Amino acid sequence: MSTEQRRVVLISGASGGVGAGVALSCASAGWSVWIMARRAAEAQLVADRATALGGSAQVFVGDVGDPASVRDATATIIEREGRLDGIVHNATSGRSPIPAPLAEVPFADVADHVRVSLRGTHLLAAEGHRHLVATHGSFVVLTSEAGFEGKARLPVYAAVKAAQRGVVRALAREWGPTGARANCVAPLASTPAMTTAFENDPEMAARVLARNPLARLGDAETDIGPVVRFLLSDESRYVTGMTLMADGGSCPIT
Repeated sequence: MSTEQRRVVLISGASGGVGAGVALSCASAGWSVWIMARRAAEAQLVADRATALGGSAQVFVGDVGDPASVRDATATIIEREGRLDGIVHNATSGRSPIPAPLAEVPFADVADHVRVSLRGTHLLAAEGHRHLVATHGSFVVLTSEAGFEGKARLPVYAAVKAAQRGVVRALAREWGPTGARANCVAPLASTPAMTTAFENDPEMAARVLARNPLARLGDAETDIGPVVRFLLSDESRYVTGMTLMADGGSCPIT
């Protein structure tokens, strides 16, 4: 496979859920995948599956909200691979699936949402931009339909997801002249976080599926991964600043 076809991508929060699905989808195309996660054992299981699909996968144990960790991750990739074609920010706060009215959300939870979702977006973009310029690469942020329409009892999650979309729109304009691109994907998929959210709010599953024209949750690897891979590839080279909905038609706002 030529260098032009074999892409090198960094994916945050890819030890499970949608991030793992993205990693497996990219690996199935023969790409080199770097999984940045705090859970080393789970991340290695994903890396092993990714390598078995025909790509190559490495684990970088790190924290997307820590500047030194993000610098070390990108430096390691450049040292080992010589290039970085794409960055996917999928990591979210572990507090994301816990429902509560805004007045009852501890400030520590708010800070963690901001640290992972927004600080992580900032750090990956700031550190990765020059490498994406060199490859005319792509930055993809996993956001949510909550960032469009809000979610009762998930106000902070909705807030940071909306903010991510605003950052990406700004990056698309800022980066456009450099050839680097930035987009979002808003997925609806069966993940451990979604399972936890359904357990915490027993009526949530019925609400979610009742308005889904396809009447199912997406599969992280086969439904969401290829959408993200498209935005990382040259096939989407004229797409930037957009949020692509991969939610089975659930969200009425696009």
